[in-house]
Amino acid sequence: MNARDDEGPAAHDGGPPAHDGGLSHDLPVLARRRMIRLMAGASLVPLAGCTSKAGTSASPSSSSTGCAEIPEETAGPFPGDGSNGVNVLKESGVVRSDITRSFGDSAGGRAEGVPLTIRLTVVDAASGCGTPKKGAAVYLWHCDRDGAYSLYSEGVTEENYLRGVQETDDRGRVTFTSIFPGCYPGRWPHLHFEVYGSLADATAATSITNTSQLAFPQDVCDTVYASDGYDASVRNLSSLSLEDDSIFSDGHERQLATMTGSARDGYTAALTVPV
Repeated sequence: MNARDDEGPAAHDGGPPAHDGGLSHDLPVLARRRMIRLMAGASLVPLAGCTSKAGTSASPSSSSTGCAEIPEETAGPFPGDGSNGVNVLKESGVVRSDITRSFGDSAGGRAEGVPLTIRLTVVDAASGCGTPKKGAAVYLWHCDRDGAYSLYSEGVTEENYLRGVQETDDRGRVTFTSIFPGCYPGRWPHLHFEVYGSLADATAATSITNTSQLAFPQDVCDTVYASDGYDASVRNLSSLSLEDDSIFSDGHERQLATMTGSARDGYTAALTVPV
């Protein structure tokens, strides 16, 4: 079941980000995940993106005995998929790899920041994560360097950058070219994504199979936020932790990206997404 977070007009009025709806919006999702964890017990097996120490980047791990689906999360109040106002998925041009610029009849702006390549590998959980999901689709979006979401936040309501759709290839992979998102008050640095059964489903904004979020390791965040333009992120991150985040506090091992690269040359974030 797909967890939705429908927020009223307050999400559109140009104030600071609503922290993806806040804890009150996320409690149903968190309660369901905790119930699943109680029922499954030790049968849940960590997947790609696991780390030996929470909040630091590490190499992926895998299991030959099985795997669990990516944790279901809220889409937040700024999805742009038609569930809370505007629907970017039905616009011509949304299927693209480079999401740094706005497209179509938008203002045509470009998001600035440390370069980030995002590589997600969608696999079949029922097969033990050994079978790639060829021909599926991923819609991905995140905030800009200032913590603002295009289409919703004050000053960027006419922009649609940092949003895009890609179809998975023969290996179940999608790749997006973007920038490292900022950290806004109340939420750990993250990005959102929805998985669809096909590209046709994604561009029709129907039949979402999974909605989740990707978390960034703290060591990489600290490095990136020392770069020009991320001053507010340094302050915001200093009062947060993965363990206390309203989304990731009940377990982030399967949502923590594996990172390579540098702030100078750009980073690559990789995550396996079992569905």
